[in-house]
Amino acid sequence: MSVKVKRRVHVAAAAIISADQQQVLIARRPSNVDHGGLWEFPGGKLAPYETGLEGLKRELHEELGIEIVCAQPLIRVHHEYPDKHILLDVWQVHEFAGEPFGREGQAVRWVPMSELSNYPFPAANLPILRAVRLPTEYLITGEEADEARFDAFLERALREDKIRLVQLRAKQLDEAAYLARAQRALSLCREHGARLLLNGEPTLLDRIDADGIHLTSERLMQLERRPIAENKWLSASTHNQTQLTQAAVLGCDFVSLSPLRTTPSHPEVSPLGWHDFQQLVERAGMPVFALGGMTRFDANHARAVGAQGIASIRDFWK
Repeated sequence: MSVKVKRRVHVAAAAIISADQQQVLIARRPSNVDHGGLWEFPGGKLAPYETGLEGLKRELHEELGIEIVCAQPLIRVHHEYPDKHILLDVWQVHEFAGEPFGREGQAVRWVPMSELSNYPFPAANLPILRAVRLPTEYLITGEEADEARFDAFLERALREDKIRLVQLRAKQLDEAAYLARAQRALSLCREHGARLLLNGEPTLLDRIDADGIHLTSERLMQLERRPIAENKWLSASTHNQTQLTQAAVLGCDFVSLSPLRTTPSHPEVSPLGWHDFQQLVERAGMPVFALGGMTRFDANHARAVGAQGIASIRDFWK
């Protein structure tokens, strides 16, 4: 019995960001094509001879009348439809020349990041919607015993380093002390426009109205379904393909993948290295932060191999 091979379609798409970093440009699909009437990130199919960036430059000129000045890889999404396999090669466009408009008669609109969920997108776009709303730097707090010192470190990272995504990790604290620290950390994050995820049991959100929960790899593997509401962020620690698959099953919004390099805290653990990291990220289907020996000098390399960005304790916690 012959097996029907699905058609493979390689599509380049752009998350075009406004100068103030607060809005993204989306376009409505024509009514006479697949998913007609839904919104999407501008782009189109690659010609056989084109790279993702080359195809994107051509498509944005044809569709919107703009020229890319500066762009970086954002995420690559593989999605299975009944009749085809789609690879969405998504780039974040930071600078462009010209004023975008629908050259092919399509509706285009600048939308605040916070309002993207109000627009219907094809299912394959869900990981892109998550990636667009996430920053490229992810702070995991250090194990600081002194509360005043902890607050000072966090406030400095938020104010000077412009950190906008924080995971509160404090395994040495009992529940009462953790909740007290979490409340202060949440106030600081709100003041600076940052999101705070709690590293602990999902029920912590019943006590502290943080932005989400981070699951350890052990807790990740014990769960059978998403443990928190869809309007909260769910992240997880992962180290291999099995854990990445489980994160997808639970509907995690993003993950950290480690260790990319050998670290002083876990010298006995073999690092993934860039090659294996890239292979795992390619099929993750969600934003992935590189963790383990990462510094800001690694950010561009991490994004080039498919990561959302870098996660770190030591490079941000000082």
